[in-house]
Amino acid sequence: MKQKGHKHFLDILETEGIKFLFGNPGTTELAIMEALGNQDKIQYVLGLQEAIVVAMADGYSRATGKLAAANVHVAPGLGNAMGSLYNAKFHGSPLILTAGQQEQGHGLMEPMLYDPLVPIAQPMVKWAIEVSRVQDLERIVRRAAKVALTPPTGPVFISLPGDILDDYVDDPLQEPTRINTAIRPSNDILNKLSNKILAAKNPVIIVGHEIASTNALDEAGRFATLVGAPVWQQTVPHGAHFSTDHECFQGHLPRIQEKVKQILEPHDLLIVVGADVLRMSVMSKVDPLPRGIPIVHISERDWEIGKNYPTEMAINANVKETLRALIPQIEHNQCAVSKNNAKKRVEKYKEHNWKQNKIILASKLAHHRNTKFFHPERLMMLIGDHVSKDAIIVEEGLSSTSTLLSFLPICNSDRFFGLASGGIGFAAGGSIGISLATGARPIVAIIGDGSIMYSIQALWTAAHLNLPITYLVLNNEGYEILKQRLQSFRGTQNFIGMNLNDPAIDFTSLAQSMGVPSVRANSEEHICQILKETSDRKGPLLVDIHMEISTKN
Repeated sequence: MKQKGHKHFLDILETEGIKFLFGNPGTTELAIMEALGNQDKIQYVLGLQEAIVVAMADGYSRATGKLAAANVHVAPGLGNAMGSLYNAKFHGSPLILTAGQQEQGHGLMEPMLYDPLVPIAQPMVKWAIEVSRVQDLERIVRRAAKVALTPPTGPVFISLPGDILDDYVDDPLQEPTRINTAIRPSNDILNKLSNKILAAKNPVIIVGHEIASTNALDEAGRFATLVGAPVWQQTVPHGAHFSTDHECFQGHLPRIQEKVKQILEPHDLLIVVGADVLRMSVMSKVDPLPRGIPIVHISERDWEIGKNYPTEMAINANVKETLRALIPQIEHNQCAVSKNNAKKRVEKYKEHNWKQNKIILASKLAHHRNTKFFHPERLMMLIGDHVSKDAIIVEEGLSSTSTLLSFLPICNSDRFFGLASGGIGFAAGGSIGISLATGARPIVAIIGDGSIMYSIQALWTAAHLNLPITYLVLNNEGYEILKQRLQSFRGTQNFIGMNLNDPAIDFTSLAQSMGVPSVRANSEEHICQILKETSDRKGPLLVDIHMEISTKN
């Protein structure tokens, strides 16, 4: 049966499991909008700017681990989306991004809004292509889905010229391709890896993104206890990478080379499990890896293995399946003396683990209670203590949230989502995608005032869909992290282009203008009550929280 390309496109997406198409339409997307109006299987989610569109799709993909789809408008729309596409790239979110394009041939005339789209998208995606025949549309979308979902996962891009969407196709739909990548090393490699780990007298483990994406929290915990190693979260902790209740968990590594080197120096083996290896932010003359410490690395992302440091055992495999197979191999190879030594190390590292450090940090914050403005560390403590256990936390607060993970209990792989790339603008829109993915579970999005202004239009979509998202805006009237660094690195307090107080931004009125109820937090008791009520909240709320400012002009 003949059908137009635009309907064919949606039918393909539906068979690939797409339930939502995140988008912002333009004239070149009208064919898709027409097709959407004639079906009820895919819900269109409108974002008011393309960066928000891709952030929503990114959030949905992160929360489900499944394919997401987004559509933007020609070259300017794709340009607007690039910052969010950069975030999706760093997280490895499997999403198909499409953009309408001028009709083939018409582009030669360089009409308004035209530019070649594939070269714009290529640096940020695994694969980019423009459809040149409607007969190739299904083959291209199927391949794009397969590429996006195959580890290392990531976004892909398809340019859709208008004539392709209006052309007719008469091909029956095929089935999606899914590559089974739940693979583990051979028995021989597992035995060698086991012996390498057991030979270490004081191993240390760094866990990361793939623990969350493969839902391997339980396996990672059993592995740490078995080998008797302290566990640190990777330097960019953008997910729920380990259980905070585990006796071996120490917290996340700082992005300060000298401190990381000091932490790792006592150890004789570095075991990296699904993590980036010491990814930093600011340059330092000090290398964070102590000289001579050997590395073993288990990861699906082959680019990360041995990227910056030689790796003695490089295991390109699924983290969860590898740990499942490795644990019994270690149990088989481990002698009584080794078991006893592992238990002793666990007892040693329990004394300074995450739980103990949380108690110490909390005890230092008592004198910050009831100040006129909220102290960042104390606010993070309040959030950790009072936010509902079923809430999902989305974080993009930078300087104000630097201690959040020192207080937030994590016991499941979808408890926390943070900033993967360092480029701000994800959380406001990402929270919407995460909410659509997780149903009625409450979302608490903790966002700096500078960050939320990158994507403030997302509030309209949250209101339009009536999603249970509580936006906590940490308002320090400026780019506090830049002020701190200017003061620390350059020795000056002349904060050019870093203040947002002349005029001050009225976040409560801004939220209300887009249909989101809002309040200004006036006390710790008020904040605690708001946090406790997140489970019962049926729609969005914005809370303006005025923060203590550590830097002064």
